[in-house]
Amino acid sequence: MSSYNTTEVLVGGAVLACAVAFGVYASQSTGLSQSHAGYQLGASFRSLEGVGVGTDVRLAGVKIGTVTQVELNPDTYRADTSFSVADGILIPDDSAVVISSEGLLGGNFVEVMPGGSPFYFEAGDEIEDTQGAVSLISLLVKFVAGDGSE
Repeated sequence: MSSYNTTEVLVGGAVLACAVAFGVYASQSTGLSQSHAGYQLGASFRSLEGVGVGTDVRLAGVKIGTVTQVELNPDTYRADTSFSVADGILIPDDSAVVISSEGLLGGNFVEVMPGGSPFYFEAGDEIEDTQGAVSLISLLVKFVAGDGSE
């Protein structure tokens, strides 16, 4: 009977070790274990479809930060967003922020389109030049229905 107990304890320990390893891997791959070191910027969007807290912020296809807060502004009916940008990444103060898609079936992300200004955003600044998400469904409806102009 003691051989059954030893085997059960070993198998249980192996299962527990696998569960812990999977948890560590999952937290690292989703970015939960990363500290939000960097500085915060803000932006206000007309439509933030497909973007939430934890969504990537990318520049030239490279992840430079994450969305840290999303809330509806009751006065303007726009989505006020805060996001972190990694230290050492300087964004020109005439840059634009766009909600982009990874493809037809991919998710959305926040893309920074850098400007050419010699001056840079500082922590807490608000990016004014924004473009919200484009709804694929509304584009398809317009295409199928036709817009009437030829």
